[in-house]
Amino acid sequence: MREIDVAVIGAGPSGLFAAYYAGFRGLSVTVIDALPEPGGQVTAMYPEKLIHDIAGIPAIKGRDLVANLVTQAAPFDPEYRLGVRAEKLSHVDGRVVLGLSNGEQLDCGAVIITGGLGSFSPRPLPAAESFSGTGIVYFVPRLADLAGQDVLIVGGGDSAFDWAAALQPLARSVTLVHRREKFRAHAASVARVQELPVRIVVNAEVTRLHGETEVTGAEIVVRGEEPETIPVDCVVAALGFTADLGPIAEWGIDLQRRNILVDSSMATNLPRVFAAGDITEYPGKVRLIATGFGEAATAVNNAAVVIDPSAHLFPGHSSDGT
Repeated sequence: MREIDVAVIGAGPSGLFAAYYAGFRGLSVTVIDALPEPGGQVTAMYPEKLIHDIAGIPAIKGRDLVANLVTQAAPFDPEYRLGVRAEKLSHVDGRVVLGLSNGEQLDCGAVIITGGLGSFSPRPLPAAESFSGTGIVYFVPRLADLAGQDVLIVGGGDSAFDWAAALQPLARSVTLVHRREKFRAHAASVARVQELPVRIVVNAEVTRLHGETEVTGAEIVVRGEEPETIPVDCVVAALGFTADLGPIAEWGIDLQRRNILVDSSMATNLPRVFAAGDITEYPGKVRLIATGFGEAATAVNNAAVVIDPSAHLFPGHSSDGT
């Protein structure tokens, strides 16, 4: 069992800022996330989308925000456990013990849960169930990987239209297929893509994928019409995600639906367990990245006092040492 000061569960923006702030306070920190790379929902769902509500930054791509947060925390050497879930939580001798899915156990002075929507998995594309090859993705970590390809996007939400707008300048062709005539995406996003050379097929479904080791084409059926096969190098299944708190729901934390109830110090009902970001709930809660940053700092500062009662709640300003 390894001893650390703070375990942060969730490597989204709030978790990454908590890692920075824990380091700033001189605390050792380990960041745990079930996804294979940091960034949480931002990396998984909109890495290329511009974010406009970060104070002092007029606009920044999701990928760049995540990279900046990782860089910000780097001087304090946080450890990362990516592709790993926090499975069990218990209290031993006044501290918190976390059991991870890789078999590791962490003896923690405090735990901060920044799990966003919880663990989330993509909704499957039915046509892909009988296809064993490669070429089906649920998000696009690097747009350049699809440069010069025929891309098929399935879905009608914001993610589908964001991917279409981002990939159109790079791909050989972009086709968007949606099973209904109306879209869930924001009207401005739809209008923008409709002005681009993107083929939009509505009232349609992808019924079959072609190819052996990798996808080479897709069969599309528009309601009431004959099937059409188009060349495809990559399918982006932007059908949304299902969220689940997973093991966290079994730890005895007070919940309101899928959210963790916290007080003004971001403390949960369990000793030494705090939470921050979208996963939390309290009167007047506003779910923004900007809000999560403040909650992360609040959680870390209050955790620091719990870990060391002689510590001050207010850490001083980050500019004091420069």
